[in-house]
Parts: sequence; structure tokens; C-alpha cells
Amino acid sequence: MNEHDSWSSKVEATSRPSLGLRGTLLFLWRQLTSMQTALILLMLLAIAAVPGSLYPQRSVNPTLTEQFLEENGRWGEILDTLGFFEVFSSPWFSAIYLLLFISLIGCIVPRVGVHLRQLRSRPPRTPSRLTRFTGYTRVELPEADADALLETAHRRLRRGRYRVERRGDSLSAERGLLRETGNLLFHIALVGVLICVAGGQLTRYHGQITVVEGGGFSNSLTQYDSFQSGAWFDPADLPSFRFTLEEFRAEYVLEGDPSKVGQPTSFEADVAVTGGDGAVQERTVQVNKPLHVDGASMYLLGNGYAPEITVTDPEGTVVAEGPLITVPLGDVGYTSQVVLKAPDASPEQTAVVGYFLPTGVIDENGPHSQYPDLVDPQLALTVYRGDLGLDDGIPKNAYEVDLSTLTPVTDESGNPVLLRLYPGQEYELPDGTTISFDGIKRFAAFDVAYDPFERWVLVSALTAVTGLILSLFVPRRRVWVRVGSGGVLEVAGLARSDDPDLEDDVRTLARRLVESTEGSAP
Repeated sequence: MNEHDSWSSKVEATSRPSLGLRGTLLFLWRQLTSMQTALILLMLLAIAAVPGSLYPQRSVNPTLTEQFLEENGRWGEILDTLGFFEVFSSPWFSAIYLLLFISLIGCIVPRVGVHLRQLRSRPPRTPSRLTRFTGYTRVELPEADADALLETAHRRLRRGRYRVERRGDSLSAERGLLRETGNLLFHIALVGVLICVAGGQLTRYHGQITVVEGGGFSNSLTQYDSFQSGAWFDPADLPSFRFTLEEFRAEYVLEGDPSKVGQPTSFEADVAVTGGDGAVQERTVQVNKPLHVDGASMYLLGNGYAPEITVTDPEGTVVAEGPLITVPLGDVGYTSQVVLKAPDASPEQTAVVGYFLPTGVIDENGPHSQYPDLVDPQLALTVYRGDLGLDDGIPKNAYEVDLSTLTPVTDESGNPVLLRLYPGQEYELPDGTTISFDGIKRFAAFDVAYDPFERWVLVSALTAVTGLILSLFVPRRRVWVRVGSGGVLEVAGLARSDDPDLEDDVRTLARRLVESTEGSAP
């Protein structure tokens, strides 16, 4: 570096002004509230939401989340520390959400002021040179009346929904401000969506319940199998209603294409609902057709079979009975797992484990069901005895049992007792304990949800779509008409957005103005 370059760099370094604290903060604010930053944050929010669909969430399924952690060890612990199992309440997701909200507000507020001033302002003056604008047309009409020609142009432009302003020998016309209105409407509605979604997360609740035919549900926290709510939700705000599941009906494909046989065609749950006013209503809940009662919505989620099993000890005391909710294993035949626990059985606690088969078959593949409806219902069971671990004070899953701590009941030859029962049958174990299959009921699983912002999310989303359509399909343009000395007619336009029709429209306007003078000539 020579001496001149060194001196120049020193002068440049000493003459460059410092932003200072205020200038730095103003610079950062302008960067945050720029449209580019808002788009980047919106994209980051979409990316940040991806783990919420890839990994189980504690607020939705805590059991599945714990199972994932047990199966993945150290990797699961790292993901848990990073908040991947509580994505939508994690600090990093909330930070992106909040920054996007601030960025959008910062973008919108100054643009609203500018747009309001544009709406009140007059169309811009006619430029001195129109030759550089779109569709420029120049026609000499020496015999034309300039005032009449401008009046005709004024009427035609007004019919085309232009704002028109006459200044001397020219007209200035403008239309398409609705495009910017739509753009602002879209961004304001997007802010509305963010506010409503956040408000819904804070005030909403939803819970899952399972009800057997003939059984009922009362809307209180103790009645839910699982329940999640927002931070601002007050349990005292639970709407007061109850219902009874009178009947559950399911229909399946019985014949035809073998690949479709057994597929469900309809699920319907008939319920008797008692609202807060005490009025009883008969309703039918279907998939995607929820029941709305007292501000809450009840959705039909699943269903299954609840065989009625009774266990009686050798002294004749009933130690376990009633409809038993089974867990479908996911096959087309509705093969369902049965777990019945009898902690009061004598002389030892007893567990009955096996399968319920709506259309049962036991072959080399083991017990399974060939069809989901009750064509040939049966139970395939095994009986175990030992400590069920229910006295440890630790909550246990009602649908699971740890067989490693239990001993199977055996017959005289020492082989485990395998039971195959049909409705109405009873089996007596070697010690005198009896197990009876008394009947079959259906159960239905419901999701009860309440979100006071749900309808406003829909309204905001529809408003955003409306604004987006306006901003995409309404062209913004300006048109000028001038009649100079000697009857020289000049017409030109300027597109403020993508407007491929502007040139043709300008030339068409010029042609019709010329035709109007020819039609009025003597």
C-alpha cells in the first residue's frame, strides 16, 4: 500500500459517521419490520412447526411421548431438552412467533397511514411528456371541441371505475388502490390469525373420554380419561352438560372386492344430551359431524367392543365384572386386546389377558378376527396370578399388565390354561374360580373440545384469502388524456403493477374518443 492509499483509508475511517445507540436500535427496528424479514420469519415458523408433526407431543399424547423417550435413550433426552416434544410451547417457537407478530405490526402501521393519505389524495398531475408511457397515442383533431372531448373521456373513465381529476387541458385518472387495500387486509388478517391462534392456545381445552353403550358422561374434570387446557383456562368455566351413549352403530363392506371387504362405511353414535338448562335432546354424532352443546364440540374419534366378563372366586364372590373396554390392534378384523385385572381375587390377585374376536378364528397364526362385525364373536384368554403392582401407589395403565411378575394358571398336566369362550359360556378353573362371557356392548371414544377463538381464526383466514385475491388480481394503473393546442389528442397510461391489458385499454380509449368526435361532426 502506497502513502496515498494509506492516507485515503485514514480519511475514510475518520469521516465515516458512527450510528450510536439510537441509530443502531433504529436500524435494527427497520430491519425487523421490513417485509423481507417478515417473510423469512413466516418461513422459519413453518419450519419450526415440522417437529410438532414428526415427534409425539406431551400435550396430545403423553404416553406415546414417554414410550419414545424410553426407546431412544440419550437421543430422546437431547430432543426433550431442546423442546421437540413440546414444540408449540417451546421458547424458540414462541420467540419466532412473537418476532413475526412484531414484524408484521411494524410493517402494517406505517403502510396504513401511507395508504389512507393516498385514498384522500388527488390523482397525480399529467406529465409534460407522455411519449415515454405505455400505449401512448397521439391523434390530431383540429375540428374537435376540446371541452367536449375531455368531458367524453371523463365519462368513459368514470365508467371504468377510475378516480378522475381535470386540470386545465388534461385529465388525470387512477384506479387500483384496492390492490394495496387487499395487500394490507391480507397482512392485518394474518396478524388476526396469529392473535386468535395464540388466544385459542391460552384459553382452550380438550379432553378424551370413552363411553360404553348405556353409560354416561358428565362434563367435569374427573370424568375425562385425559385432559389438556391452556394457561388461562379456568375449570370453573366448563359448560354444564351430560349425555348418555344409547347406541353405537357401525356398518362395514360385507361382500364385493376382497380388498375392500371389512372396510367401514359408517359410524354413528346415538346420544341423549342434557344441557345446562335441563332440556334433553336426542342427537346422532358421526365422523366429521360433531355435536355442539353449550359452546363445546364433541367429536367421534374411535370405537370398539366391550365384552361383558365376570370373574367369580371359589367362594362365589364376584371379584371383577362389567363391560371391559378392549384395545383394537389395528387389523381389518378388529382383533382387540383384553386385559382384566382382579386385585381383590382370592387367594391371589388375578389377571385375565387375551383377545376379543368379533369373527374369531384360531389357526397357525394364532387368535385373530377375519371380519370386524359380530359374525362369530369369541374370547381367547389366558389367566395369570400374582402381584399386579396396584398397591405401590404408582398409577398403572388400565389396558396393560406386566406378565413378567405373574404366573400363568395351569391345568392338571402343567400346561397354561387357554380359554375359548362364546357369549353365554362359562369356564371354571381348577381352583374353582369361574370366568363367564355374559354379552357384548360397543364403546365409543369422543374428543370434547372448546376454543372461543376458533370462529375468529376462520374469519381471519377467509379475510386473508380475500385480501390476497385483491392484491393479486386488481391491477393498479394511471391514465392521462390531454387535448393540446390545435386539437392534438394524447392518451397514455402507467402500470403500477403487472398489467398486460393496459396498452390495449389505452389505445381503445383513444380510438373511442376519436370515434366520438367523428360521430358529432356535422
